[in-house]
Amino acid sequence: MPPRLQEQYEKELLPQLEKDLGRSNRHALPRLQKIVVSMGVGSAITDKKNLDQSVDALKQITGQKPAITRATKSVAGFKLREGMAIGCKVTLRGARMYEFLDRLISLALPRVRDFRGISPKAFDGRGNYSLGLTEQLVFPEINPDKFTHVQGMNITLVTSTDSNDEARQLLTGFGMPFTKPAGEDSN
Repeated sequence: MPPRLQEQYEKELLPQLEKDLGRSNRHALPRLQKIVVSMGVGSAITDKKNLDQSVDALKQITGQKPAITRATKSVAGFKLREGMAIGCKVTLRGARMYEFLDRLISLALPRVRDFRGISPKAFDGRGNYSLGLTEQLVFPEINPDKFTHVQGMNITLVTSTDSNDEARQLLTGFGMPFTKPAGEDSN
């Protein structure tokens, strides 16, 4: 059984994008290619246990084993040496990607304290969207009693288009809760 958002993309979103963008070739339409979820664990320099907790949390959130990221340079001011483990990341594709996006939009983002929507301006100029969460506890899979070290994460949604407007239209179709620009009615 394909994920709910994948079915929505194929049955509803693709025909709508075809009509809106005036393209009949489905391969020329924007699509979600991958989602990269990463955690930078600066406290791993002094306490290796924090990195292990973050790896475990990311594994529970994404359902995939994270890759450990290592420092590329030594920085004396941070007591950091080249090759030290300082974070972890996961690249999601296919069904896991759609499942994660669905949980992010419908479960995690609404649980963020004082959530009023995400910025529609966080695109990189190449059609990719990045957002940051200050704590991993907004995901329902995480047991707050087990994970005492609160850790934030970066989430990057990589699309197949080079246009920010097309990517915004795609993510809006998935149900991404963008805030309305000032001056636009909330009707």
